[in-house]
Amino acid sequence: MRGFDPKYADLPDFILKVTREIWETRRVHTLREHYASDIKVRSPASLVIGNESVIAATLATQAEFPDRELLGEDVIWSGSPEEGMLSSHRILSVGTHSHDGSYGRATGRKVGYRVIADCHARNNCIDDEWIIRDQGAIVRQLGRDPVEYTRHVIESEGGPEACVRPFLPEADVAGPYSGRGNDNEWGEKYAEILRRIMACDLSVCSSEYDRACRLEYATGASGSSRDFATRFWMGLRASLPSAEFTIDHQIGREDPLMPPRAALRWSLRGRHDGWGPFGAPTGADVYLMGMSHAEFGQWGLRREYALYDEVAVWKQILMHTGGVSDRARSGTSPSGGGESP
Repeated sequence: MRGFDPKYADLPDFILKVTREIWETRRVHTLREHYASDIKVRSPASLVIGNESVIAATLATQAEFPDRELLGEDVIWSGSPEEGMLSSHRILSVGTHSHDGSYGRATGRKVGYRVIADCHARNNCIDDEWIIRDQGAIVRQLGRDPVEYTRHVIESEGGPEACVRPFLPEADVAGPYSGRGNDNEWGEKYAEILRRIMACDLSVCSSEYDRACRLEYATGASGSSRDFATRFWMGLRASLPSAEFTIDHQIGREDPLMPPRAALRWSLRGRHDGWGPFGAPTGADVYLMGMSHAEFGQWGLRREYALYDEVAVWKQILMHTGGVSDRARSGTSPSGGGESP
């Protein structure tokens, strides 16, 4: 790959090896080599600028989960070494909550959760990033209620008026990547499925999903069948029925020994004006960043992974309602370790 160290065979090889080097072999200092000094990292929790902030977040997360492994499940990518490449890296992160940190007092519990990180890479360096960690899955596995946890986060940051604001597009800072992916047919097929779902045509789950589809969703929800897909997507849309749905980035790929795949980054923006996984309607303005991967087979969509950050959504709702509990428990902000995989 032009501009990259010859030890990397291709972009997936670069992403997988760099991830392991930084977060598993504990060579955290190599973030200064592999991440641009002014990198922009966007997560639902916040916008972070600069690799020194990423290093600090990485150290905090590693201290709290010292045995953490980042198992790279797939890298779906587009672009070229000359123009820059965008990788959508899906990770299964596993570890033990061994020390006190952003998730509160050490519980000794083992956790497993997914992350999707979209990274722009050129000249042997990552210089733009969008990332979602399944915070809802982490909090639940540690035995905490996501709403109460979010209330404590807001309190610990100074209350609804002073707390760290979740990421919003208007607060973004332009980075070097402005692409929208590629026009591969599998990316377009998956995009059309989500467009139909968000237009309230849930019959698409019956017509386009394999009967035996395997599904991994936000909050650690895991299941199979078309009905499971329908319930997840219907619940999300029911919470934000009037929100505008946008596909912000789209990739499709066909690679040897792999099924046809797609990676989408998408968003919902509007009022919390419906019943669903976020409870009774509050009228809160919500921006929900989502990322999804899909694999296709002979009988339709056979595997799907869809993530959003439940805590970031609850934070926006509670900031709107002022619903801050005086029963805060130990733990601080989820944004403390939120900018590293």
